[in-house]
Amino acid sequence: MELYQRIAPDVKLGKDVKVFAYVNLYGCEIGDNSKIGAFVEIQKNARIGANVKVSSHTFICEGVTIEDDVFVGHNVSFINDKFPRSTNEGGALQTEEDWVVVPTVVRKGASIGTSVTILCGVTIGENAVVGAGSVVTKDVPPNAVVAGVPAKVLRKK
Repeated sequence: MELYQRIAPDVKLGKDVKVFAYVNLYGCEIGDNSKIGAFVEIQKNARIGANVKVSSHTFICEGVTIEDDVFVGHNVSFINDKFPRSTNEGGALQTEEDWVVVPTVVRKGASIGTSVTILCGVTIGENAVVGAGSVVTKDVPPNAVVAGVPAKVLRKK
């Protein structure tokens, strides 16, 4: 399986991390006992805690912090730019100097369902649950169950 992995030398992997095929990791940090499913990309300056399960086809971009004991479902996408553009004001392709990463945090014990999109600048609270297919546009309180487009609080656990 290692043949189909791209793990850059600058990746910090904790003890007993499991990484499956067709994964692209660079400049990130992944804590002990975490599991990274197939077809996942985790970009530079993203931090994944211990005992985290990241399911297949998920994209975790720069600026995302996922704390310990978090479940990330299949096909979850994080966003780190509120106003993405291809080119700068001069018409040239954008570079890192042309935009600012907006951080996102997923607190300890949260669960994120399949096909969730998480906009940047939000915090998903400790032990919160985000229902499948939701779009998270604002902070999710701790112990809340949210769902919908945009995600709204359905109840507290």
